[in-house]
Amino acid sequence: MMTTIRIALIRRLFGLLALTAAMLPLSVLGAGGDSYRLQSGSPAGAYDIDPLHSAVFFTIGHLGVSEFQGRFNKISGTFTLNPSRPEQSRIEVEVPISSLDTGYAPRNKDLLGPDFFNAKQFPVMRFVGKKYQPKKGGRALLAGDLTLHGVTRPVTFEVRHIGSGPDPWGGYRTGYTASATIKRSDFGMSYMLGGISDEVRITVYIEGKRK
Repeated sequence: MMTTIRIALIRRLFGLLALTAAMLPLSVLGAGGDSYRLQSGSPAGAYDIDPLHSAVFFTIGHLGVSEFQGRFNKISGTFTLNPSRPEQSRIEVEVPISSLDTGYAPRNKDLLGPDFFNAKQFPVMRFVGKKYQPKKGGRALLAGDLTLHGVTRPVTFEVRHIGSGPDPWGGYRTGYTASATIKRSDFGMSYMLGGISDEVRITVYIEGKRK
């Protein structure tokens, strides 16, 4: 008897969920059932990076047999977009090294120490974009200077535009992903090169709110 009641309740719950989904506008569901995705208007303008919906991840090889990821939980900055004059587009991003998180406290401590990031001496990672070069399909190349571990070197990110449009709170947002591969030895981080790979893949997720 109880099993029959549970099945009936579950069926009713799924029916209500399906009805709710059917009543949502396409601006929430997205065409073809995509997740929430806004694609209206031009992204031109000045933006503040939303730290709650932005993050920096890195992927690095271990012992030549696997890879693992870490992330930085804090990010701040601004960017300006001018689609008609892309050479005028600019971005500045700062990431506190102390916000590093690999999901394992002892490893975090080692990476923040003097053998790796040395967060006490070099507390901030910074990127300043200097040249934005649009490509087809919402993609672009973003060249600039990356400062890490006290060293500044040129780095070019491959950028993909995800979407732009008004948010539910009266603002306007645009979002991007960007990725690049660097060599940590280029930034003076050469400890354990035999066991931990030199190449590091950086992936940045940025959501900006227009000022």
